[in-house]
Amino acid sequence: MAAEQTRRTSSLPHALARRVGQGIPAALLRYRVMAWIVGVLLIALILVAVPLKYAADIGQPVSVIGTLHGWLYFIFFLVACDLALRARWTLKGAVLVLLAGTVPILSFVAERIATRKTRAGERV
Repeated sequence: MAAEQTRRTSSLPHALARRVGQGIPAALLRYRVMAWIVGVLLIALILVAVPLKYAADIGQPVSVIGTLHGWLYFIFFLVACDLALRARWTLKGAVLVLLAGTVPILSFVAERIATRKTRAGERV
């Protein structure tokens, strides 16, 4: 029993090392989809819901779109972190990509740059 536990523990770093870098195309697709969803919702929130709230005193779109954007940004955050780990992005690149999801239109620019660099095998 102890020998099996030792063997299983010692092979853990090797198994992790084999998995790093695998699944990048699928992780990249998940990241791209979530980046677009979050980007579109953020633009809808800023250009439609917020003006409706302050110009026409209709607050429901802000609460619905804002809540939806918040939850989906959390999923975007997890998906982007997964891709960053798989593709071995730099910490600076990963943080900038995550922050870009909070700025209208910048999320689309960051998605294009991250996609281009990741497909080329470069670190973001």
